Amino acid sequence: MDYLPFTAGELVCLGSSLAFSGLFYYLHRKKAKVVARIQDAPKLQVSASLPSILSATDSSCLDYVVIEGVVQPADAPLTSPYHRELQGVIERLMLKEHRLIWNSLARSWTDSERVVLEQVHTVPFVLASPGGKASGGQVSVESPLDAVSLPLETVYERFQQTSPGFTDLLGHYLSGEKPKGFLETEEMLLVGSSLTGIGQLTLHPDGSLHLQPVTDGNDYFLCLGDWQTLLADLRSVSNFWKWATVICGLVAAAAVLHALRRFYRLRRYRQEQEAQQREFEELRRQGNNLDQNAEPPENPCVICLTNRRECVLLPCGHVCCCFGCFQALPNRNCPICRRAIERVVPLYQA
Repeated sequence: MDYLPFTAGELVCLGSSLAFSGLFYYLHRKKAKVVARIQDAPKLQVSASLPSILSATDSSCLDYVVIEGVVQPADAPLTSPYHRELQGVIERLMLKEHRLIWNSLARSWTDSERVVLEQVHTVPFVLASPGGKASGGQVSVESPLDAVSLPLETVYERFQQTSPGFTDLLGHYLSGEKPKGFLETEEMLLVGSSLTGIGQLTLHPDGSLHLQPVTDGNDYFLCLGDWQTLLADLRSVSNFWKWATVICGLVAAAAVLHALRRFYRLRRYRQEQEAQQREFEELRRQGNNLDQNAEPPENPCVICLTNRRECVLLPCGHVCCCFGCFQALPNRNCPICRRAIERVVPLYQA
């Protein structure tokens, strides 16, 4: 029974390509849905007319909106310990250890980092009208740490390099690890920054507006700058996953086509062998009918020394064996000149 001649490597390539293609397509569709949702979402700015817009809805809520405003603290702001003049509403302090790790395969040192300490501080804040007017309204931003990524700017960075002694250096080379130093950074969402929020906008009974994470599973975004920049970044990620899907699909298709080509060539070879077998059997049958009372052949097969020579080996052209012995050859090389046999044709003797 014919079967597709998949090798183990081809099966691994095909299975992994299909698996990655499915995964990448899922990620592409997920990002594409986010892009479409943001494109269809209402685009608003913080203003005094927002409560009236929400009051016109049945639930005093807009499930997914894009709103732009200026960051203002609702309580005492955070002050940077390194730059006293800087104030913010979200602060992240991070300490990372950088070290070199010996890679025995590449025979080189590779850089590695490890987070030693991370602290995040927040205070309640609102999005105010870009004009800065008190009557322009404001929107409270809820659960900012639940956003896809925090909209922080690096306001302080310092690298402290270690100074090991001779014994320390010797121990580092023996252990395969060399500390480089510690990187201390501070990131803040500064007061007065232009911020775009994408999420659920609700109007509370007390008349206050709140931007909060959505409840239907869509992403909650807080980003610096305008929504067009965020949309362009999401499109870029979606296109990346789309092309990754296409490439993995092409690899899987190439594996299938390679197997089909091998299957076709194997089937054609088998058909040629079967036709050749029938042709030689018919030739041998005719020869046996003519030589029933004849003596053994004068020039028998050089291998079995019994049957008559009935094969022409090409391209060398030697006539030296019968078809049965030709099929039994361990290597398809001519028994006379050892040249590779490309094909064999029957010998018709008058």
